[in-house]
Amino acid sequence: MTTTIIGFPRIGEQRELKYTTEKYFRHEISAKELEAFAKDLRQKHWQLVKEQGIDEIPSNDFSFYDTTLDTSFLLNIVPAELTTIDLSTLDKYFALARGYQGEKGDIKARPMKKWFNTNYHYIVPKIETTTQIKVNGTKIFDEYAEAKALGIETRPVILGPFTLLQISEFSEGVNREQVIQDLIAAYKEIATRLFELGAKDLQIDEPGLVKDLTAKEVAEFQAIYETLLENQSLPVLLQTYFGDVRDAYDTLVALPFEAIGLDFVEGIKNKELVKNNFPADKILYAGVVNGKNIWRNDYAQTLAFIKELAVEQIVLTTSCSLLHVPFTTENESFPAEIKEHFAFAKEKLTELLELNAILNEQGQTYLEANQALFTKERFAKNQALHDRVAQLTEADFTRTPAFEEREISQKAHFNFPVLPTTTIGSFPQTKEVKQTRAKFNRQEITQAEYDQYIADQINDWLTWQKEVGLDVLVHGEFERNDMVEYFGQNLEGYLFSQNGWVQSYGTRGVKPPIIWGDVTRKQAITVKWSSYAQSQTDQFVKGMLTGPVTILNWSFPREDISIKDSTLQIALAIQEEVLDLEKNGIQIIQIDEAALREKLPLRKSDWYSEYLDWAIPAFRLVHSKVQEKTQIHTHMCYSEFTDIIRAIDQMDADVISFEASRSNLAILDELQRQNFKTQVGPGVYDIHSPRVPSVEEITETIQTILTKVPLPKVWVNPDCGLKTRGISETRASLENMTKAVKQIRKEL
Repeated sequence: MTTTIIGFPRIGEQRELKYTTEKYFRHEISAKELEAFAKDLRQKHWQLVKEQGIDEIPSNDFSFYDTTLDTSFLLNIVPAELTTIDLSTLDKYFALARGYQGEKGDIKARPMKKWFNTNYHYIVPKIETTTQIKVNGTKIFDEYAEAKALGIETRPVILGPFTLLQISEFSEGVNREQVIQDLIAAYKEIATRLFELGAKDLQIDEPGLVKDLTAKEVAEFQAIYETLLENQSLPVLLQTYFGDVRDAYDTLVALPFEAIGLDFVEGIKNKELVKNNFPADKILYAGVVNGKNIWRNDYAQTLAFIKELAVEQIVLTTSCSLLHVPFTTENESFPAEIKEHFAFAKEKLTELLELNAILNEQGQTYLEANQALFTKERFAKNQALHDRVAQLTEADFTRTPAFEEREISQKAHFNFPVLPTTTIGSFPQTKEVKQTRAKFNRQEITQAEYDQYIADQINDWLTWQKEVGLDVLVHGEFERNDMVEYFGQNLEGYLFSQNGWVQSYGTRGVKPPIIWGDVTRKQAITVKWSSYAQSQTDQFVKGMLTGPVTILNWSFPREDISIKDSTLQIALAIQEEVLDLEKNGIQIIQIDEAALREKLPLRKSDWYSEYLDWAIPAFRLVHSKVQEKTQIHTHMCYSEFTDIIRAIDQMDADVISFEASRSNLAILDELQRQNFKTQVGPGVYDIHSPRVPSVEEITETIQTILTKVPLPKVWVNPDCGLKTRGISETRASLENMTKAVKQIRKEL
């Protein structure tokens, strides 16, 4: 039996790739220097995986920004407008990811969406009538050759054509059949060139197989691979993850793949498919080590599971790429009795090796140590909290009066102009803001000095917001490091890593907190600064909270209780915060649920029974006890929400803002079809790009919104928080936004 992984984190042990790439964005280093750094980082990671003892090592899992974008460039799937702009290939690549605005042209960033059920984001490929699909890049070949020159034989990895077709945007008039034929030809060429370089096999990732598939889609998958694998000299590992392959299993095992990779962590039903029904001539890559969570593997359970599969040829692997977990626990200062429960990416390599040793009857001591770990009690159970969750009734999840009545009374109470303007909550977290917070955390400045600094920041931005003409103000969140970690630090039951960074998109990393035990609120979390901001102005200032589903989904959750019960614990804690804000005079409260969709099952048949039937009520639990005139906002971003609009309306918020600009306001048609009752603020410009939208551009966007959504229902805002943007671009963009609104109000 051998071991492998699907992919390895690429941002570096200390986020080196982030910092070096951002230097390139700031023109502090050259492209040559950036590429040399990336080469060194790749080699470091290959060496690490090899030295740990993993048998089969992947390559081409590295990316400057996104592997889907890499695949697009490899296959020449780039918008026509990009071919006419005089930029280097690397800068064109970054232009599609971040946008470009300069003397050489103006390129909008491509839409960015969640990668299946993770917090990683991919850049959506666009296939136009002018797109000529062909092998046009060398990255996959270069990186295989790099590793080979080091004496490391790797397995090149590439996103598969079936999934690529699923996630791509097609322009009107594109001949899909011709696209498929061109893709097949390109993938065959890739395989041939890798074979000529000496590659022993090729990993093709097809996570699209774990979603609901029609008979037509399965037939398309079959047709693609029957042709692609015909006369194939390079053996192919067809790799899936994030779920089970029930709709395509029979087709999958009948095709001439050398090996098939299946996820046995999230894809529980894969066990039923494989057991006594896996071809003897194929190798099963069994994803038994969780690639998305940080808890140690229970060896006894995993070993029993593997033996029950009764498959002759097995390679032990992770359930998905280790991209989704931090680098190593070696960089953490948790006490030993806590750290021993965790396995980050590097430690998961060890788990694979130890499992393999036990299966080869050479690791009894590993098994005994692991079993001893799982007999320990981690924390004292909060029985009163468990009883409180168990005793919740329908009334606890229901706000009164109904939305329609609240909407009338709130409009009279707040008396906002048409198209009220606001922001999503955060303002730029400058270097100075971060340094001041770090000084306070290191006790280099006093509480009074820190508080004065935060107050000054709030005052400056309140003054500016009023001057520019925003209708609902925010305090800017300068005291917050992260929208989840900040709340977790004020909740019992949470732990925080020092270096547990995970890539979210491009150079953006998140450091998910760890839900260690039962969750309760220690003290008021946001009341101090929200109340201060409100005391400084006669205008309404929004209180800003993170919702329970997002806090859960952007944390590493427990595995000893259900995520439903864990979320309800968090919801009760946030409910206390909502009521405290209300008592302290905050009349508009935004409860962000940016990650609502993240743990939505990939199969629609499981959406309500396994997730939405409790996730939506968990949000309602948070605000169900507020007064009629208290206006509840929420925010959602960078996911495909059009197919769960009905469920979103059932959240019973008063106002919902959506990311919409990168997706060309596609969500508006669904809002119209579903007679969406909630007031809505579709984002009118993309904050994940440094380009500044013009007044005319925003005006056109708002006018488009008004053709789909009734005027009394529309709010105007950016599509997300502004903490990652610079001050000058933030102010210029918001000034243009408010100018556009004022212009439209005059016309109305």
